[in-house]
Amino acid sequence: MAAHEAGHLLDPGATVGPIDLRTAYAVQAEGLALRLAAGERLVGWKIGYTSAAMRAQMRVDAPNFGPLTDRMLLAGGEPVSTALTQPRVEPEILLILGDDLPGGSDRDRVAHAVGEARGALEVVDSVWRDYRFRLEDNTADGSSAAHAVIGPLLPAGVDLAEVGVTLIGPDGERSEATGAAAFGHPLDALGWLADALAAQGSRLRAGDIVLTGGLTAAVPLPSGARIRADFAGAGEVSVRREAAVPPSRTPADTAETGT
Repeated sequence: MAAHEAGHLLDPGATVGPIDLRTAYAVQAEGLALRLAAGERLVGWKIGYTSAAMRAQMRVDAPNFGPLTDRMLLAGGEPVSTALTQPRVEPEILLILGDDLPGGSDRDRVAHAVGEARGALEVVDSVWRDYRFRLEDNTADGSSAAHAVIGPLLPAGVDLAEVGVTLIGPDGERSEATGAAAFGHPLDALGWLADALAAQGSRLRAGDIVLTGGLTAAVPLPSGARIRADFAGAGEVSVRREAAVPPSRTPADTAETGT
């Protein structure tokens, strides 16, 4: 957490060593505890690596999850935190639970627990230099969660697996996918999370916000840029990064250059 706040990038081998996944989640829990002690509030979870595109991009072969707090939430069009060091953006389907959801639930029970589905963007910002990490390293870092950008409400009754999305990057490059990229169906991703939390003695609760996984590969968000996603039949959501402000020049600097 301190490295994130200071904008320092780390090497996982020199920082956490060869930890296992159980230890990685324990490290993640300690980081969340520090956030809560600082006044943040847990509002939900993000699931990582539910799509083949994200697993291939990051060379990770299994899903994981990380916490979302209230300070991570953004409305569409808002800028990311200036503290982010290497932000990337991916389009996702976001689910808001209307009921508690225990582990071991079938697809019908999972669907019944969902109160609302929205298009969204996730902004990730790994503490590990150049996004070089193992699944365990990424898990310890909260699955790189930085922001959940809440977008348009998806039409009632739509099959989430069939929702189409186009991600438009800073230079106009486009990537397309459907909700099926997330574990075959976003509801199956949600069911996986319910089981994973249950294995740790926790559970999903009514009101929780869940990002169900990046549908395309993540796109870097450079200074001064904007990235948007168009969810077919629902609308767009975007996020931006404010341009970096160059350091002010001192009188001594001006005298040295003669300007």
